[in-house]
Amino acid sequence: MQLTQQTDYAFKTLIYAAVHSERLVNISEISHYYNISRSHLTKVIAKLTKYQYLISIRGNQGGLKLGTDPFKINLGQLIRDFEQFSIIECHSENNQCNISEQCRINHIMADALKSFLQVLDGYYLSDVITNPNLISMIKG
Repeated sequence: MQLTQQTDYAFKTLIYAAVHSERLVNISEISHYYNISRSHLTKVIAKLTKYQYLISIRGNQGGLKLGTDPFKINLGQLIRDFEQFSIIECHSENNQCNISEQCRINHIMADALKSFLQVLDGYYLSDVITNPNLISMIKG
């Protein structure tokens, strides 16, 4: 299973905001730190604020901060919010497969996806940011 770049950027943005929870962060510094295109990151941040993972504060002293406690940001839910899971054609809305009625691969892939998400449902952003080495590396 491969997650999209958008989901990867969402993880990185939330990690950065969580590590810098004592202050507001901005798109430019996150983009610079991870060497991510600002325009790509802007789209990800718009989605993160839509789902209330981040709060955007406008104005001269504005910036971004986590919208909720890192202990409440579930990684499985974050992935569900960012990904469209069409692992194989018969999972998609545009299924054109002529054997999908008789084939069991759809059910097998659905079970695999369920297991994948079930594992991630057991983890939170707080589990990611507890490593002191990671914190010191991001804080510089």
